[in-house]
Amino acid sequence: MAERQILKAQAEGQFDNLKGAGKPLDVDSDGSADAIGFRIMAEAGALPREIQLRKAVEEQTRLVQAAPDDASRKSAMKKLIDLQLRLDIEQEARRRFYGS
Repeated sequence: MAERQILKAQAEGQFDNLKGAGKPLDVDSDGSADAIGFRIMAEAGALPREIQLRKAVEEQTRLVQAAPDDASRKSAMKKLIDLQLRLDIEQEARRRFYGS
């Protein structure tokens, strides 16, 4: 299924004129396939759901800390707990999929 999506994107020209096209990948940083994939996706403006949730959790944590009163802090904390649960589910799904 993923291969078909890649072929479809190639046929539609979605990979044309990408930054660094035709050049080897820079593996000096982390070097893992996940890190390289995440970097490529980020440069293309498409972040995985797990990364989006991680950023949302960080932002919501700041909002909880900056809450002016107990009522708003409680509301912000509920949202933070929901986001953290979603992030945990995404991470567990990735671990099960990759078997690590």
